[in-house]
This record gives sequence, C-alpha cells and structure tokens, in this order.
Amino acid sequence: MINRPYLPSIDQLLQSEQVQPLREEFGHDLLVNALRQVVEGLRQEQRLESDQKIIKNAHALLRQWSAPTLIPVINASGIILHTNLGRAPLSEKTFAAMHAVAVSYNNLEFDLERGKRGKRALHAEQILTRLTGAESAYVVNNNAAAVLLVLAALANRKRVLVSRSQMVEIGGGFRVPDVMRQSGAKLVEIGTTNRLHLYDYENALQEAAALVLCAHHSNFKIVGFAEEPSLSDICAVAHAKSIPVFHDLGSGALLDTAAYGLAHEPTVQESLQAGVDVLSFSGDKLMGGPQAGIIIGRKALLDKIKKHPLARALRPDKLCLAGVTATLLSYLSGKATREIPVWQMISRPLDEINQTALKWKRTLSQGEVIPGESMVGGGSLPGESLPTALLALQVPKPDRFMQSLRRQRIPIIARIEAERVLFDPRTVLPHQEAYLLETLQQLLQAAA
Repeated sequence: MINRPYLPSIDQLLQSEQVQPLREEFGHDLLVNALRQVVEGLRQEQRLESDQKIIKNAHALLRQWSAPTLIPVINASGIILHTNLGRAPLSEKTFAAMHAVAVSYNNLEFDLERGKRGKRALHAEQILTRLTGAESAYVVNNNAAAVLLVLAALANRKRVLVSRSQMVEIGGGFRVPDVMRQSGAKLVEIGTTNRLHLYDYENALQEAAALVLCAHHSNFKIVGFAEEPSLSDICAVAHAKSIPVFHDLGSGALLDTAAYGLAHEPTVQESLQAGVDVLSFSGDKLMGGPQAGIIIGRKALLDKIKKHPLARALRPDKLCLAGVTATLLSYLSGKATREIPVWQMISRPLDEINQTALKWKRTLSQGEVIPGESMVGGGSLPGESLPTALLALQVPKPDRFMQSLRRQRIPIIARIEAERVLFDPRTVLPHQEAYLLETLQQLLQAAA
C-alpha cells in the first residue's frame, strides 16, 4: 500500500486489491460514493491519511449505509403488546403462511376454479365470517384505515353521533374527531365527558343521521361519577330509527381475557351479539396477527364499503392476507393459546415464569428473583396487569447498562425500577433466551 504526501484520486483507490471485495459486496457506485465522501472529508480537514486508512473508513461508511434500521429485538420489558417494539410477534404458522406466498406466485386475484380474475377480499372473508358469525368481512391495512373507510363509505357529508366520552386519541396522534373530518362525516357530539344516557341518543336522532359511532375505551378508563348505556341498548335505540351502529373496538379480542386473570375486554363476538351493524378492530393487537384493520358486519353495508374508492388505496397486500388468515385459523381450530405468542404469554402460568427467572439467576450466578407485574399494552386493557416473576440485577450504572443492552447485535429492551435492571421472562421468546443469557454474562463480566 502506497503512502503519498497527497490525497489519492478515486481512480487510484479503485485500483487497490483491498477494494475489490468491497466492490463485490456493496456494488461499484456505492463504493465510489463512500470513497469520495471520505476523501472529501479529509480534504476539508486538510489532513492526509494512508490509502489503507481511507479504504478502511470507506468500508465503515458502507456498512453504516447498508445496515438495516428495522431489526429484531428481545423484549424483556414485560409489556406484551409493546407498540414501539412492533406489537404482536407472529406465530410460526402465520410466518410460514406469509413466507409461502412471498417466495412464489399466488392466486391473490385469480379465481382458480374459473381461470379468470378474482378478488383479493375473498381470501380472509370466508374464515372471518365463519369465526365471528358476521355476514361479511373486509380487510384493510390497519384499524385507523378501517375507521376512515367505514365513515367515508357510509357517512360522507352526513351526521354521525359520537359520545363526548369517546372522542379519544390513541398512539401516534390518531384522533377520532380528526379522522371523522377527513372522511367527510359530520360530527355530532352527545352526552358529557363522564356521563352518557340513552335519551342523549334519542334526542340527537330526532334529526336524520347516517351512523351511530361507538369507540371502545381501549387505552383509558373513566372512573368516579361516570355512566354510559350498554352497547345493546344503544343499538336498540338506533335501530328503532333505522340507523346502523358502527363499533370501533380497537384491540380485537377474540378470547375472553377474564379467563386469564385480566379484566374482561369486550370481544368481537359480543359486539356482534349486541346488535352492532359494522365493527372494526386491529389485527396486530390482541388478535395476535400482522398489522391489519378488519371490518365485519352486515353484508349490505360491507358491500358499500368494498366499492368505495378508498378501499383500493387502503387494501392489504398478499402477505397481510396470508398472515391474517393463518392467525384466524388458530382461533377456529381452538389452538390460539398454544400457537399465538400473545396468548401464550397471557396464559403462561406464574409458576413456570418463576422457574425461568430462577434458572436465569443460576446461569448468571447473580441477581434476585422478585415479584412484579406484566402489562398487556398496545392500547388494550388500561391499568390491567398480570403477576410475574422478574430477574433484578444490581449494576453500578443502570442507565449505562441499559444503553449497552440496546447496542447489542440483537438489542435487549429491559426496564429500570429502584435502581435495578429488571427482566421479565413472560415476553422473552423461547428462541431468544440463550442469546439473552450469553449477552448478560458478557456485560456483567465487563462491568465487574
């Protein structure tokens, strides 16, 4: 390698044998851009470096440019549906179904029986109607899109009744009033923040309306002097005026959470039984599947929704439809708690979690196993938690230790309480456990 009293040209650097592997790995154009940036930086700093050092710095730059920003992490925080960590991890069956259609051509919009163009909406509709009892179903790319589409298709320029207690904002700045305005619907607020009565609906329905919207309190509670009528009573009042009811359920529970020590979260099936005409919910929250917005309900209303121009803009791709269908099959076969990670975590026995935490302590030869709480998260079951066992590590500088955890090849997300770093076995996936312990051993030894 030649050391010159001047900065080399890009052409000179490209002749080096040292850059050939970089050319093969990253491509010629990206390599040239990296070399130019390094050389230009040295020129501006009026500093000389050897050819070897320039190529080394260019290699580091290439790695930085080509490194993915979306990567797997280990969730040891104890928050099951961690919105910032991608919400629900997918089941093996769901992943396999998505992989199968991803690596091959598929019949996304092809009718195999007739040999002609088909409709992608059919793929998930059949299983959704069979599982829930709804007349019809449609899938879009998330629940915010579902709410927007329902309102645009059924209530554009028309009155929609909404309780003031349900004018909610959820994560990411999704506000019900803002979405209603975007859809063209005319918002009619009824009741007060803490109390809503049936006569509020009866009075408001003296004028023509297109819909009654009920938004589930999925991420907050109103306590104290509060009251609101049941969903079935609201449906009865609306139906007496021939007005359909749209329920934004949000979390999409298909199983009874009360059976696992949590408060009861209204299920999709219960909403339909209450008389709701159109219902929407998320695919990646309590349902435990990929991101999706699912709309089910009366066929006459769903037909209007499917034909609206926004339906095409918000439609899901082949991976979403394959994943939604595979996830729903686990419910249909009665295997959700065995196959879907979210429900595996919710239903995991406390004794089993405690044994895992004790095993971690023995492996690391330090720490303390303490009682704690796991949160459901994801805008579901506000204030509700599940008892768990935590591994608590006492380290000199907890914040710095947490930073080291996040900088690992597979970042590890934990939490700090009382100056201790806590790890919850409930949310650590089985195949990640060995890496977690190996990484903790290395970091603890370095900190000793």
